[in-house]
Amino acid sequence: MKKIIAPVLAALMLLPLLCGCGAGDGGKGLTTVRLNEVTHSVFYAPQYVAMELGFFEEEGLAVELTNGGGADKVMTAVVSGQSDIGLAGPESCIYIYNQGKDDYPVVFGQLTCRDGAFLMGRTDQPFDWEDLRGKTIIGGRKGGVPEMTLEYVLRRHGLEPQVDVIVDTSVQFNMMAGAFTGGQGDYVTLFEPAATEVASSGQGYILCSIGAESGDIPYTAYFASQSYTEAHSDVIAAFCRAIAKALDWVDTHTDREVAQAIIGQFPDTDLAVLEAVTARHREIGAWNIPLTMEKDALERLETVMTQAGELTEDQWVDFHKLVDNHWAQEAR
Repeated sequence: MKKIIAPVLAALMLLPLLCGCGAGDGGKGLTTVRLNEVTHSVFYAPQYVAMELGFFEEEGLAVELTNGGGADKVMTAVVSGQSDIGLAGPESCIYIYNQGKDDYPVVFGQLTCRDGAFLMGRTDQPFDWEDLRGKTIIGGRKGGVPEMTLEYVLRRHGLEPQVDVIVDTSVQFNMMAGAFTGGQGDYVTLFEPAATEVASSGQGYILCSIGAESGDIPYTAYFASQSYTEAHSDVIAAFCRAIAKALDWVDTHTDREVAQAIIGQFPDTDLAVLEAVTARHREIGAWNIPLTMEKDALERLETVMTQAGELTEDQWVDFHKLVDNHWAQEAR
């Protein structure tokens, strides 16, 4: 009897361990990656393609996605260890580096290379930048890439922020659409699908693309702490392969096919709207192919930050200290 009981007890002791393998991934034995994104937007369509079409699973990963609602909150989650990888403006990495933190996050992939926001107004009429003079724009968090890029574009059109036009930085990123439709401000910059949803409700009109006006800029990037990348280099490599594959897939498929692939991420948005929004992002060349970040791109961002008064030239960060492209390069 003892000979029978011993193997049974051993099996029962192993059962919790076996059940724990692949926890949260349906028992597939995948490695869980906690990804925190700055906002949930069609702007990040390649990421959702990788999730919905199983590209992450093919690389042995199960992605747990959370919405940070702002680059500062994404960075807080990564630095505190609540998230493994962040997707946000790389300006947050520059800020942390300049604070002197030892385990500062490094950028290992750049997803978008244009501003994804659209300037919206309250009337449907031909737009001229001079229309903004003396008006107020809800522009996002001060020191964030969306707000700084907006200021950069305003200056290019001869409008000095806070002098010729007021940029309201008091509204949280994920509350901007609600503030505008609630009557705050004369103009607002919104991401998709929020911009199209506001326009479809008749509460605002899309006037222009901020990204088309600003030109190329490293707008949204993936980053993780050095301790995480050192301990999980294989995970970062697999993550980059999945995203690189998704970027290529989006590049070679129609707007309708992309919309169909990601509709599960936007269940409250019509397929036609997703298709139109995808086309709008493709038109301005929003997605960064390949996934690597270039040195001149980082310097362009630092120029924008310096013009915005958020950075001094002596705070510019050495490219090779902040960016590690080798995983993205190997994923090509």
